Amino acid sequence: MSRDPVATARLAAIALVLALTTLVLTPLQLLAIRFRWRLAGVLPFLWQRIAVRVAGLRVHRRGAPAAGRPLLLVSNHQSWADIMALGSVMPLSFIAKSDVEGWPVFGLLARLQRTVFVERGARGRTGAQADSIAERLGAGDAMVLFAEGTTSDGNTVLPFKTALFGAAQAALKASGADEVLVQPVAIAYVGANGMALGRFGRPLAAWPGEVELMPHLSAFLREGAIDVEISFGEPIRVTPGSDRKAVARRCEAEVRRMLLASFGFPSADETARNP
Repeated sequence: MSRDPVATARLAAIALVLALTTLVLTPLQLLAIRFRWRLAGVLPFLWQRIAVRVAGLRVHRRGAPAAGRPLLLVSNHQSWADIMALGSVMPLSFIAKSDVEGWPVFGLLARLQRTVFVERGARGRTGAQADSIAERLGAGDAMVLFAEGTTSDGNTVLPFKTALFGAAQAALKASGADEVLVQPVAIAYVGANGMALGRFGRPLAAWPGEVELMPHLSAFLREGAIDVEISFGEPIRVTPGSDRKAVARRCEAEVRRMLLASFGFPSADETARNP
């Protein structure tokens, strides 16, 4: 915790606003989930919109989420802040590791967001877990898959794990649709307090697994103004004949390209056109 009284007061104000917002919205969200009201997808979106405002997270968007359904968004993953940033753009739900469900506070918020929890290492359960995601996709929920399976340092995209891409094809059966849209998404933390974040500054926002959560959360919120850019790529149309590993490779390449573009690095094609 910072000894700066202004920073301390800011952290207390953020905690108070989010706690009050959660207390007000939680009973209604529980009812919405219980009775499967459409409101169950809207209330978490409202919470995230409030959260990014009070936390000082300034979200900039490149492109737009696909309008069609079923829709699986495939994103890189750097921080707990990704949830707020992406969740403030549109109503959606996340796919998260099963241990998140037991985290204090964050586990409750994830359940209220109607997160689907999966055991990443349980190969024998991959099919059943993909079917659970497919059921949600088939019901019209936009779902977010953090395909790296862990968080990065904010500067790179780790190799995508392909197992849960099978949920896209499983959703064809669940929804009766002819195709499922899989849309690459890149999240990039690009600035703090009006200054660009370079390679050594991005870990301010990125939260690799070995870093303790609460000190990182406190340091992030003390900054007061973090700029994050969310880029939406061209959706990939998945049909029964699609190769999930090929789809995963296409998504990984596009997410990496968009991340570098957010950092101001030209793609290989742009370099070739403008040597």
